[in-house]
Amino acid sequence: MPEVTYLEAIRQGIWEEMERDPAVLLLGEDIASYGGAFKVTEGMLERFGPDRVIDTPVSEQAIIGAAAGAAHMGLRPVCEMQFADFIACAYDMLTNYVATARYRAGLSTPMVVRGPAGGYVRGGPFHSQMPEAGFLHTPGLKIVCPATARDAKGLIKAAIRDEDPVLYFEHKYLYRRVKEDLPGGDLVTPIGRARVAREGRDLTIVSWSAMVWKALEAAERLAVEDGLEAEVIDLRTLLPMDDEAIALSVRKTSRVLVAHEDTGTGGVAGEVIARINELVFEWLDAPVRRVCAHDVPLPFAPTLEDVVLPQATDLVAACRWLAEY
Repeated sequence: MPEVTYLEAIRQGIWEEMERDPAVLLLGEDIASYGGAFKVTEGMLERFGPDRVIDTPVSEQAIIGAAAGAAHMGLRPVCEMQFADFIACAYDMLTNYVATARYRAGLSTPMVVRGPAGGYVRGGPFHSQMPEAGFLHTPGLKIVCPATARDAKGLIKAAIRDEDPVLYFEHKYLYRRVKEDLPGGDLVTPIGRARVAREGRDLTIVSWSAMVWKALEAAERLAVEDGLEAEVIDLRTLLPMDDEAIALSVRKTSRVLVAHEDTGTGGVAGEVIARINELVFEWLDAPVRRVCAHDVPLPFAPTLEDVVLPQATDLVAACRWLAEY
């Protein structure tokens, strides 16, 4: 079988869940006749019909509100944000209503909000954000950020089946760059479990989404140039976070770098570091370091974007500092 791209893996996962469960439906801007801005939903209108593949007005607030109502009535809506940046327009609906519905009123709200996130694509400040930190502190939500085609498929299927609202941030840089053979059958990746992307003994790099690939590149360089074996942990899920997987690796290596694409101030790295300090501080042989984007809006200019966003070279430098501490 041909290798499956990250984008096609998401497509397959959604398609299979719509075939499996007639309660699954899609809502979003240009997802029906046009097939979505990145063609994730291409062909689904023809297969599943206009009652299950629904074009919406350009209103993220309306999309989330309509999906919440559908979820309360027993359906399983999957909402597309044309770009994940614009999920901010639905922040009130997601945090004040959707996330609290089960706790406030006993209302089941099984829904997925998915969309292309991230930079490295020369998209500028409106089409390149990683918005996960804005929702990390909201009880009632789950957040997944797949890095591989396998997990892109497995996590979208798990998200659709979940009984709680799930934010599914798919990285647009990976859409057609990452591909792999996928196993047959019902591929579901459990939400809340990290994976070891690379075994190592000298230090740990914790990351997720596209930054996992920068971490793997940095780990290979460290092995060749410095003889250091870095372990790479792909969190896959940010809410709930797999504390045990992080702690297990810290106990093994005693040195940790947290790397993510979002800006550093208020970023998820701070939460990861806090948990490490609370759970396994005594195992550390060096301060935990983080490599993140600079605290500026993402530039359009390619040369400036490359400076603002973390590169493998930045991770290598931080790892060398940790190893020498």
